[in-house]
Amino acid sequence: MNTSNKVKKMRHMRILELIESKDVETQDDLMNLLRASGFEVTQATVSRDIRELKLTKATDKKGTYKYKSPSVNSEYTENKYATVLYEAVISCTYAMNLVIVKTFSGMASAAAAAVDYLGWENVLGSIAGDDNIFIACKTEKDALEVKNRLTEILNSKPM
Repeated sequence: MNTSNKVKKMRHMRILELIESKDVETQDDLMNLLRASGFEVTQATVSRDIRELKLTKATDKKGTYKYKSPSVNSEYTENKYATVLYEAVISCTYAMNLVIVKTFSGMASAAAAAVDYLGWENVLGSIAGDDNIFIACKTEKDALEVKNRLTEILNSKPM
């Protein structure tokens, strides 16, 4: 995978994080938040990202339109997150109720966000460094299941 594709995937993950954590009403808002996060983007890039991520605008309780991501359970969204994991993760193992994931340098945060967004019920949470992630699970059996799911993603290129 070339550098521009890696940057794009990281930018897409950051966009999803931003619209979940902030009130993003316009493309300008999103462009400024991305720039503040270290991404050099143009309006055309942001517009293309919005289209590729299939973001929509929905009203909040105050009647203000804000960007929102597709449903976490949608097949499209699951494929996007699986692709992030496929591209970022090098290997994974588990010990007791922890899954330890090795990623390419700088990709751990995006991969941890993908795991979190997938909403696997046996994942309590994750902590990302630069090139590794600790995923806390409820039980050792859950950790083995999460490790196996991640391994399955690594062994089959998502759509």
